[in-house]
Amino acid sequence: MRVIFMGTPEFAVPSLAALHEISEIVCVVTQPDKPKGRGQKLQPSPVKIFATEKNLPVLQPVKIKAPEVVAELEKFHADLIVVVAFGQILSQAVLDLPKFGCVNVHASLLPKYRGAAPVEWSLINGEKITGITTMKMDAGLDTGDMLLRREVEIGGEMILPELREKLQQIGAELIVETVQNLESITPVKQDDSQSNYAPMLKKDTGKIDWSKPAREIHNLVRGLYGGAFSFIGGEKFKIWRTKLAEQNLSAGEIKTAGGKFFVGTGSDALEILEIQAPNSRKLDAGNYLRGHKVAGNFD
Repeated sequence: MRVIFMGTPEFAVPSLAALHEISEIVCVVTQPDKPKGRGQKLQPSPVKIFATEKNLPVLQPVKIKAPEVVAELEKFHADLIVVVAFGQILSQAVLDLPKFGCVNVHASLLPKYRGAAPVEWSLINGEKITGITTMKMDAGLDTGDMLLRREVEIGGEMILPELREKLQQIGAELIVETVQNLESITPVKQDDSQSNYAPMLKKDTGKIDWSKPAREIHNLVRGLYGGAFSFIGGEKFKIWRTKLAEQNLSAGEIKTAGGKFFVGTGSDALEILEIQAPNSRKLDAGNYLRGHKVAGNFD
């Protein structure tokens, strides 16, 4: 099977590695290098790093839909295109290129959580089960016919990196099974009435509303892992990890005792386990409290 692989983040690397073992990867398509860090030096994507190490041809188009990019892809005479967290929407011209079409590895149990951030939203919404779906791609947003699905249990304290790691390994296993059995799998249409959307995360998605129940805030924190935040006296604090606690506190009220950091919510309370102050690094609450005096409450 001659395969063009399209993917960008670390999540996609296990799938590429697994496919590299069972098929001929004729081209790897990933997003252009992006500036990162204080020096804003251009950094390759994790998928590009892996592809380069394995001496695989790499394309980094700004727009995958551009006619000259489609023409370049056509030269590889691919049997199949596999897409895992690539980051661009494919045009019908690209979808029509390979003999067996395009297959996507999606990090949810479709039709639930179509869209850009299914792993994050499954945690934020407090789901108990998620999974991986492989599907035949069409022009819609994650609307293609399903091929294989596998469930993954979400533990009550599981955080984003843990769930991501579990799903990316399952994704690698499932894409191998899908490719090896592609011609014998009967595609199943998605039930649009059962669908919901996992939109791209915005900067204000992580703003904590302390008037909400403790469990809801806890789910937001573990679903964003470093993306949830609040303010004390106008200064922004990132909340990395929490756990449910029994304290009689009003919403946003802070209590520190015995090296522990508690915050009241709309119902019950949370214990802050990891926090990051402005212009500082992430610390566990005990170490933070040893070096800082907390004055005020969360807004």
